Amino acid sequence: MADRYSQGDTPHIVRGYQTDYKNIWYSRPEIALVVDVSIQAGYGKLEAGTVLAKNLSAATSRYGKYVPYNPTTFTGVENHPGRAYLVSASGTTASILYVTMEDSYKFAVGDDVAIDDNTTAAENLGAITAIDRTTYPHMAAITVTTATGGTSFTTARKAYICVEAGASNNYSVAVAILAKTVDTGTGVNAKGAVSPIILSNAVLYDGMLTNCDSTAKTALSITTFGQYAVLK
Repeated sequence: MADRYSQGDTPHIVRGYQTDYKNIWYSRPEIALVVDVSIQAGYGKLEAGTVLAKNLSAATSRYGKYVPYNPTTFTGVENHPGRAYLVSASGTTASILYVTMEDSYKFAVGDDVAIDDNTTAAENLGAITAIDRTTYPHMAAITVTTATGGTSFTTARKAYICVEAGASNNYSVAVAILAKTVDTGTGVNAKGAVSPIILSNAVLYDGMLTNCDSTAKTALSITTFGQYAVLK
């Protein structure tokens, strides 16, 4: 079914597509180690099977909330809901970075953030000190504690910022898998979600893990067996 906001006020037909219920389970869900957690606001709809990381920002009340894991790959087609892509190059030694207005609500003052692109080594920028959503109508300016290094992170190299959620793997370490589809909201009205996550003792359909790369599988101790992902 087509999105109801995409129709427009003129006679026309929108040929949408059917969305099937997503089953990630091959083993019985009741035998898996599953706990309920808080998912951070601003990431929109997250499908069951999304790999998650944990917010490690020390100076914010959002510490310990879960965010989408960022794959280490830059193919252009990877699933990447945790990224907020820059709308302009960072420039060198920059402490103000620009993202879309909607993406700015993935962050709050106090969140530690990292910056990365497909060429330059990822950098930890420390805590966000200010988010300006009033100066420009189309983008937000995010001020960070630590300026970027001497190399500019560029839009051509798919530069993005994300919440610090690990000390390695581009500051995003996989810790769990989302057990059901949830809507964390987008933009100013985003509220987050509460959802069960899978920690271990499960056999899942490998093709249903939407942002799971080899680095995530190593962190989660996942073994691929044919079409299955075995979470030990």
